[in-house]
Amino acid sequence: MKIISYNVNGIRAAINKGFLDWLQSADPDVICLQEIKALKEQLDLSLFEEAGYKYHYWFSAQKKGYSGVAILSKKEPDHVEFGTGIDYMDFEGRNLRADFSGVSVMSLYLPSGTNIARLEHKLKYMADFQTYINKLKETHPNLIVCGDYNICHQAIDIHDPVRNKNVSGFLPVEREWIGNFIDSGFIDSFRHFNKEPHQYSWWSYRANSRANNKGWRLDYAMVSSALQEKLKRAVILPEAKHSDHCPILVEIDN
Repeated sequence: MKIISYNVNGIRAAINKGFLDWLQSADPDVICLQEIKALKEQLDLSLFEEAGYKYHYWFSAQKKGYSGVAILSKKEPDHVEFGTGIDYMDFEGRNLRADFSGVSVMSLYLPSGTNIARLEHKLKYMADFQTYINKLKETHPNLIVCGDYNICHQAIDIHDPVRNKNVSGFLPVEREWIGNFIDSGFIDSFRHFNKEPHQYSWWSYRANSRANNKGWRLDYAMVSSALQEKLKRAVILPEAKHSDHCPILVEIDN
């Protein structure tokens, strides 16, 4: 089972940059999208079906042109869960889950903390999301939470850890949370296979950051510890350039 996660920074813009051709070439069984910035009604859904993804699920923010997540699949899920049931999360379209033969795949778009008010919102979200996941794992132990976490876990995950130590996305409180999230029963699938530095999934559009590889690893496929023996590989796909993020991939034996 090959799963890709991709913050597309606007699905319509990504399509205009060749996203659908890339998707057919990458050929995942399931792809989790974040920051789609569109309502389902604004999309030509036949394009995704023609690309091989007959089953597609969209959970948009109520605010137009903002946030939103989606899951596209070749196989029909056993069940799809839209949101968490926590109003302020679901208002922004940040969580979508699809269950496949005993494995649950979630597309997550965790808020960024761009100012003090949004940082407080992010910290509340993180705490409530951990509680939600703890409960969910009681009924869905084989969980893969893919998406843009908007946090770099360790110094190896960011190009300049010293200068960014007081920047949201690399604050001690955020790093502690993602460490605790992993310790609660998850595997950071990329780091499970790859310990090398200078591997990122997001680059600022400023100062030629991507060309100079001055990036941040904000995107993760967190896999329940129960699935550790089924993990086959996990990679970052930096050659895909439809967004300021690039896709990540995890493969499990299912």
